[in-house]
Amino acid sequence: MNGARAASEGSGSPLGRPVDRVDGALKVTGRAQYAAEFDPQALCHAVMVQSTVPAGRIRRIDAREAEAMRGVVLVLTHRNAPRLPKEGRAAVNPPAGREISVLQTDAVRYNGEPVAVVVADTFEHANEAASRVGVEYERGAAELDFDRAKANLHRPEKAGRSPPDKAWGNADKAIAEAEVRMSATYTTPYEHHNPMEPHATVARWEGDRLTVWDSTQYVSGVREVVSKTLGIPAGNVRVVSPFVGGGFGCKGSTWSHVVLAAMAARAARRPVKLVVQRPQMFGPVGGRPRTEQRIELAAARDGRLAGLRHDVISHTSKFEEFVEPSAMPTRALYACPNGATTHRVVKLDLGTPTFQRAPGESTGTFAIECAMDELAERLAMDPLELRLTNYADVEPDTNQPWSSKKLRECYSEAAGRFGWARRNPKPRSMRDGKVLVGWGLATATYPAHLMEAKASATLTPEGVVVVRSGTQDIGTGTYTVMTQVAADALGIPIDLVRFELGDTRLPKAPISGGSMTAASVGPAVQAACETLRRTLAAEDGRWLEAADEDGRRAAFRALAARRRSSATAEGSAGPRTKDEQRQEFASRSFGAVFAEVRVDPDLGIIRVPRIVATYSVGRLLNEKTGLSQLQGGIVWGVGMALFEESLLDPATGRYVNANLAEYHVPVNADIGTLDVTVVDENDTRFNALGIRGIGEIGITGVAAALANAVYHATGKRVRDLPITLDKVL
Repeated sequence: MNGARAASEGSGSPLGRPVDRVDGALKVTGRAQYAAEFDPQALCHAVMVQSTVPAGRIRRIDAREAEAMRGVVLVLTHRNAPRLPKEGRAAVNPPAGREISVLQTDAVRYNGEPVAVVVADTFEHANEAASRVGVEYERGAAELDFDRAKANLHRPEKAGRSPPDKAWGNADKAIAEAEVRMSATYTTPYEHHNPMEPHATVARWEGDRLTVWDSTQYVSGVREVVSKTLGIPAGNVRVVSPFVGGGFGCKGSTWSHVVLAAMAARAARRPVKLVVQRPQMFGPVGGRPRTEQRIELAAARDGRLAGLRHDVISHTSKFEEFVEPSAMPTRALYACPNGATTHRVVKLDLGTPTFQRAPGESTGTFAIECAMDELAERLAMDPLELRLTNYADVEPDTNQPWSSKKLRECYSEAAGRFGWARRNPKPRSMRDGKVLVGWGLATATYPAHLMEAKASATLTPEGVVVVRSGTQDIGTGTYTVMTQVAADALGIPIDLVRFELGDTRLPKAPISGGSMTAASVGPAVQAACETLRRTLAAEDGRWLEAADEDGRRAAFRALAARRRSSATAEGSAGPRTKDEQRQEFASRSFGAVFAEVRVDPDLGIIRVPRIVATYSVGRLLNEKTGLSQLQGGIVWGVGMALFEESLLDPATGRYVNANLAEYHVPVNADIGTLDVTVVDENDTRFNALGIRGIGEIGITGVAAALANAVYHATGKRVRDLPITLDKVL
């Protein structure tokens, strides 16, 4: 795997260097403490009981057998659960809160909805007792058919952060009058997150004060939802999350199990642990919505786009609106004078979908990037040439200049490393023996987001600077890159910095989602540490003048020893305008993804020997963790293209492959060479550090590149993910 060429502020700066994870030793020795590993005294275990019908009411619930079993402390149902303010709906404010199920009613809204919680002295006792809770339902009519529900489309209020519909120029006229046109419909299936660590919550009450250890992407969001839902002051709730074993969007919202754990702990008068079991990850904690996307492209004979349409339909629940904003990349990728994009939702009797890695951008780039290849074929044009012909020097739908964009360099570099110039454009023309070889490409993209964040920096008498921010490390390396940012701002070696996160007692930071953590928290850390540096340098700045790292370390420790007291500084950073939109510039990251597939013509088996990608993502803070993020996203893109699909039983509304034995994801044997680099870039128009987020862009474009490669290899255009062997044969 190739390395990145990361920008650095000189040989003395830790920024950009491939620094090992500062929390690595804790993780490999098992000392990193995840949510389910907190073990307060007298801990009980809770297990959720889920509904088995997609719609209706609970006619009767019988917990007597469960309550009589050994070790059982209590069974909470809608009949005995404490009444909550506004029936537990006070905190509905996505993404901080979802409309959750907290045993306030006998209504059933989807198969898998929590209908009871069993608490016992051990997990085994709780699990066995949960299986003995008898529930009888009055089943209602349920809509589970996506195609049939399309007869009642709803226009949502928003698609992500933007209006659901957006048009510029006159798309209909341009398409009707164009020399070359294409139209096609692309679909993506229901998918579900399966992070290594499932959701888990430990709740403990001490009087009227609640501590929640939670696996979450947003400690402050959990505090807000729990306090509002339970009707207690936010200051009485502390949320702790030092390590998260993957989130990918599903841990960005506060779901039912978190509040249920807190309710159970209060009722039991003992701390309660509730771990969501793997099959329970399918339904009550969201997933990627199913989409149907119709695209029309129109161009002149020279390949210049004249008009485009991208109409998206995605599913949501009947009780809450969630939109997969799949047309967003189409609004930003290519120069086109006339465009129209729309988003509509169909309401089904399923749990509410949610963010899943690169929501909208991953599903949307699959559709638009396949459509661009189909247009290229009609034009008898190289797919890369078509993209360069329509290169967008400004954001197409706003005409704003980019804060920074080096996509041309990405195309050039990745194409050269891949060997794209040697591609024979004719489908089924490239072989290795009898095996069909296909080469495909796609553009990757993800918007740049940031929100207000705060941080503090404290010099201790021992000569260590403790930097704090209430952010989260969801496996991305936040501990490490923030340590690097702090050390750079202070001018000290990184071993003199300790970064603390994952606690609502720390300065507030935003959700770790939308690829915004580094871009938001990094500048706040930088500001706090620069303020502390100025304060200390006014007293004695000799450490800044030292010639080498050892000298800086010794001089800084000497300063701390002379002071004999701590010193603290605070910092904050955020969007440059109140409405979070940079009025002068549009900000996005981009990339070029080239993929090779090998297809057995008799069996339809698809192998992926190599993927080459180059990204324009602003400044890279850490070469090692940065490349890891991009490579991980590519692996997920392979899963999206070839493996992942949640299979819904149309009779019951339950996902029938709700386990990792049948919900297929890539394994090591499925992944060949990942050749990943980034271009040299420093986007200081976006933020003071010149960085943009990289957590999600890696998945975008990959599914399309593989679909385009499969078409090149086989001559069969698969527009419905995943691309399984039956669709190729």
